[in-house]
Amino acid sequence: MLLVESDHPLGAADLPPEAHPFCVGEAPGRDRMKVPAADPWTSPLAETSIYEIARQRFLQHARAIMNIDICDLLYDPVLETPGGCKSRVPKTPFDIAAQNPGAAVKMIGRHYYPWRHRGGKAAKFADHICIQFDQARIRNRWCVSPQGLASENLFRLLRISGIEVCSTVGFYRYMAVRHPVNRISKLVAKTSLVESPSLLSMSANIFNYKPVRSPKVDVRPTKPDGTRTAIVTTMKNEGPFILEWIAYHQAIGVEDFLVYTNDCSDGTDAMFDLLQAKGVLQHRQNPYKKMKIKPQHAALRAAENELLVQQADWLICMDVDEFINIKVGNGRLEDLYKAVGDANLISCTWRLFGNSDIHAFTEDPTIKMFPHCAPEFSPKPHHAWGFKTLFRNTGSFKKMGVHRPKGLQPQLLEQIRWVNGAGKPLPKSDFRNAWRSTKATYGYDLVSLNHYAVRNAESFLVKRDRGRVNHVDRDQGLAYWFRMNINGTEDHSIQKRIPMMEEKLKALMADPEIARQHYRCVAAHKDKIAALKNNNEQMAFYQSLTSPRMEKLSTMHQYFGSNVFFNGPQCIPDEIVWKDHPKDFLFTVERQNDPS
Repeated sequence: MLLVESDHPLGAADLPPEAHPFCVGEAPGRDRMKVPAADPWTSPLAETSIYEIARQRFLQHARAIMNIDICDLLYDPVLETPGGCKSRVPKTPFDIAAQNPGAAVKMIGRHYYPWRHRGGKAAKFADHICIQFDQARIRNRWCVSPQGLASENLFRLLRISGIEVCSTVGFYRYMAVRHPVNRISKLVAKTSLVESPSLLSMSANIFNYKPVRSPKVDVRPTKPDGTRTAIVTTMKNEGPFILEWIAYHQAIGVEDFLVYTNDCSDGTDAMFDLLQAKGVLQHRQNPYKKMKIKPQHAALRAAENELLVQQADWLICMDVDEFINIKVGNGRLEDLYKAVGDANLISCTWRLFGNSDIHAFTEDPTIKMFPHCAPEFSPKPHHAWGFKTLFRNTGSFKKMGVHRPKGLQPQLLEQIRWVNGAGKPLPKSDFRNAWRSTKATYGYDLVSLNHYAVRNAESFLVKRDRGRVNHVDRDQGLAYWFRMNINGTEDHSIQKRIPMMEEKLKALMADPEIARQHYRCVAAHKDKIAALKNNNEQMAFYQSLTSPRMEKLSTMHQYFGSNVFFNGPQCIPDEIVWKDHPKDFLFTVERQNDPS
């Protein structure tokens, strides 16, 4: 074995040679070459120099040469290979290289991790029992016979120049040996780690070791056919829109609503106090000031302790401008749950609905007034395919999130059945962090989430004035309106549910106290619009929103690159706005800071 040592040691390795007979190179002798840190490591040709010095002085007569690190071990030929299959012929990479002079064996090292190594002790090879389920991080190395190599076949870290690859072989790359740390979370997200049966077997049977295992997590007991659904939401100054939203979701089968409000001035909080007193929903004051975090995050954290949430079969976090549009059966949640079978998470992709060139506030239902929207295929703007997720309350995730549950319990990975709005499975790579659909994962066949982010221009002034519940430091300015106000096509599918909604709305409004408070909220909303439009700056903003230019741009999203939406409509020349374009036309710019 030839060990080249730099001034950056990789960490101690404690593998006994007899435990793994194929872990070292078969170069003759036991020479150990030390190279001064400053020469040639820092020279312009440092990598080539090191390998070529070693090649000329020590390796010319070797049967085979392998380039791996001290944190790497070869796969035992009788154990599982990187592809998951068994090796029929127990050949080592040295054997393969020796039988193929002039060609290289490509070595692919997958990253492996401990769940936790024992406190106060350096990580051992045998501690490593986990892989990342959502991404196979690999490193390339090589093995070659020096026989048949020409002088121009230079040794490099990842490859040998000028030769073909004759075979591919895997090896283990033990990351906590390479990077000694006191917490594995410094190396990798713990929510991505799952135990590997082959690594567990190796730890026990080859190393005779008992590693720290991942803790057992049990699935929360739920009724197999339970459909009780709860919405958790946050609101501020949304008074005129509350009853339609509640009535619609009652009509499709939502039974429980948990609402958090903060700093309301239009009667929204009074409306929810009244609805709670009538047994319609549960209302809480948002504890964000006490928690010192963003209002939406504070609400979700507080909601975890609520009995309503704990007893729900299905949960979703969504806003008052979002409507679950179910396209199967009678448009009810029970129809959706039946259509997706054993799925326990359903990501409902946004369909962005514009203002349909309606500028003034009226009391007509949102889902009736605004049929204009983005096409289903809307990879741009980036926000168009955001999703919200209905998820079965099984405990596979530790907490609620804005777009999807967060804190995956990797021990329960095999319990997860996650589908998109067409009922098609999402890839495991989306399980931990995804919040939006992609070209490969969007789908609307069974359900979409109709997102009326702008409504009419007058109500948008109020929305902008009250601020955002999540991105509280971002202004909902012209760039936001431009991104979210899409009138390129029409979709009327949700309007089939208007009679269902109106029946529930009629029942709510039959209560004189609820009706009276609704009209108070509407009056407050109108008064706020009037006050804002009396402000010169706000009026100028309103005139920009309602201008013919912005109306035209709301139908042109398919022509723009992603950076146009981040920069805002001011980056689009007038000649682009008013000219007719072929279907394949594209206009884009360099990205600036996102103004909203």
